Amino acid sequence: MTKDISSIISPDSIAVVGASNRPGSVGRAVFSNLIWGGYQGVLYPINPKSRSILGVKAYASLAEVPDPVDLVIFMVPPAEVLRVMSQAAGLGVKGAVVISAGFKEVGAEGAELEKRLAAMAKEAGIALVGPNCLGVINTSPQVSMNASFAAKMPGPGNMAFISQSGALCTAVLDVAAGRGIGFSKFISFGNKADVTEIDLLAYFKDDPDTEVILMYLEDISDGRRFIETAREVAWYAKKPMLAIKSGTSPEGARAASSHTGSLAGSDAAYDAIFLQSGIQRVEGITELFHYAQAFSQQPPPRGNRVAIVTNAGGPGIMATDAAVRHGLKLAQLSPDTQAKLKEALPPTAALANPVDVIGDANHERYENAMRCVLADDNVDGAVVILTPQAMTDIMETAQVVPKVAAQFDKPVLCSFMGMVDVSAGVDYLQSHGVPNYVFPEAAVRAFAAMARYGERLKPRRRWVRPMPADCPLGRQIVEESLSRTQGVLLHQQQANKLLACYGMPVLPNRLVSEAGQLEAAVKEVEPPLVMKIVSPQIVHKSDAGGVKVGISDLAQAREAYAAILANAKAYDPQAQIQGVYLERMADPGLEVIIGGYRDPKFGPIIMFGLGGTLVEVLHDVTFRLAPMWESSAENMIQDIKARKVLDGVRGNPPSDVEAIKECILKVAQMMDENPEIAEFDINPLIVYPKGQGCAVADCRITLRHES
Repeated sequence: MTKDISSIISPDSIAVVGASNRPGSVGRAVFSNLIWGGYQGVLYPINPKSRSILGVKAYASLAEVPDPVDLVIFMVPPAEVLRVMSQAAGLGVKGAVVISAGFKEVGAEGAELEKRLAAMAKEAGIALVGPNCLGVINTSPQVSMNASFAAKMPGPGNMAFISQSGALCTAVLDVAAGRGIGFSKFISFGNKADVTEIDLLAYFKDDPDTEVILMYLEDISDGRRFIETAREVAWYAKKPMLAIKSGTSPEGARAASSHTGSLAGSDAAYDAIFLQSGIQRVEGITELFHYAQAFSQQPPPRGNRVAIVTNAGGPGIMATDAAVRHGLKLAQLSPDTQAKLKEALPPTAALANPVDVIGDANHERYENAMRCVLADDNVDGAVVILTPQAMTDIMETAQVVPKVAAQFDKPVLCSFMGMVDVSAGVDYLQSHGVPNYVFPEAAVRAFAAMARYGERLKPRRRWVRPMPADCPLGRQIVEESLSRTQGVLLHQQQANKLLACYGMPVLPNRLVSEAGQLEAAVKEVEPPLVMKIVSPQIVHKSDAGGVKVGISDLAQAREAYAAILANAKAYDPQAQIQGVYLERMADPGLEVIIGGYRDPKFGPIIMFGLGGTLVEVLHDVTFRLAPMWESSAENMIQDIKARKVLDGVRGNPPSDVEAIKECILKVAQMMDENPEIAEFDINPLIVYPKGQGCAVADCRITLRHES
């Protein structure tokens, strides 16, 4: 259940425990910020050694405060925090912000203190932000609360910012002040012993002052709840969310023997969570602000068709290249639009997209060009580029941009290039709701981010569709396989039986444990055959010479059987050989991979990409959490870089993408319903032309008892 944190965000009264007159102290910084920030409620400084703090009567303890207190801010040593929290619980306080450090970030002893603190708050029904945080800021004029030790109070705005890092917050506030960017709420939640990013998202969903949500996250408390909450923010409240997630390095990757495990670093789960919950992930603070300005000041585009208006050819080409690189389409201007442009622009102007109004363009030429392209139904938005030249009327041009943009429900982003000459015009643009970027590529990237967000908002099949499955038989296979061991790698015949329970297209097969069984097996499965070694110790069968393909008759099967066993014994003399697996050879087709692994924090995660031996080299894969919406499975297929291969290239027909989607949904259901499945790989899944389905050519499934 989501916490009520209104007492933290909008308290009527605040007690500041550890408020101080000492210059340079955190206690003085926080209390002075509350006073000079114009806090609209009642303040109670708590300090047993002072009669007053900055002219406000002080109290020796929280118990001496004569009136009810909504929020207590803690800036005392960790052990003292627990003592005061006990007092707060007795007084019916509903909110706490623990700025004090010295908890789990310092080691085991601090972690135990934090655990006790969280338990006390939970028992008393106190919502707690922190510990080890910068504090909480609410710029609403009705509250005007700067309960932090930040250097300054940000101006009001329609963006909320939340962060696990307090130090990052101070830098963000400084950058925002330099760019004239304001915030509705600004919250550092530190160690999140109680209030988490999920609680804050739930609050911002209904916050009338917040239209865009920015996040810096180091981890996520509960992947499932996070997705559910963020989806409500994205698809019902229609509020864009942008997130920086740290910890993306390969050093943090999880080691595993399967393709999926080796491709899924610790960051894969977060990518999947963001994609499935409608959150745009950004690379750093600069990109965060670039995107945030666009989202907070302009409407999302209805599509990805962008028009470019420029007074210089080079920057126009740069913007065009960036648009293509980031997945935008250059809008095809209608003949009627080009005819109107021809009337409004000089003969030397370029009338196709990008529209070049030529270097001597004045504001009237820009105004005419913008009006023409934005009125075109083929255009979803525009990027306006201006290079400052001697004849350019910069301020007048800046003034026409928001005037024209206001007449169309389409985003307009600008790149008035430079810093000094264009500064007055840039100030005008930004003060009138039009974001400006120093260089065109940044404007185009921001437009592309908006287009991706708009695409995700389109009505799609957003439900988990149960697939036909023999779930009881699947459970029986899993339980019997684990009945005598903690973990097991299923040999391919067992794995295929489990996949078949969920409707996966497995091929006829048989396991042979001695040469005398070959004749019956070959007759049953029917050539052409592929034969593979079955051994828990030999994971990558091809490396061991344990695979033979194209077996056409019994004689070849006997020869292959002997060779496979000899190769396997030479590869690993200690390997336990369970037999040789015979399977009807799949007809040629396009190879893809579907895999899955169970993240210890977020549960089952499914992977998709082009298959074969190069998958670990190219890393062209995408991930989602299971169970998943149909639209998530569709997006998995769309998101790989080699997506066009599925459409058919060099004379090859389009692949059966619908069959791939069905397979993704089936294995997602299989993993969700069988928590003992630790990892699986289907590599390759052979995909045939549209309408002809696919076939499982190779698979491996690892089972482990739930921890």
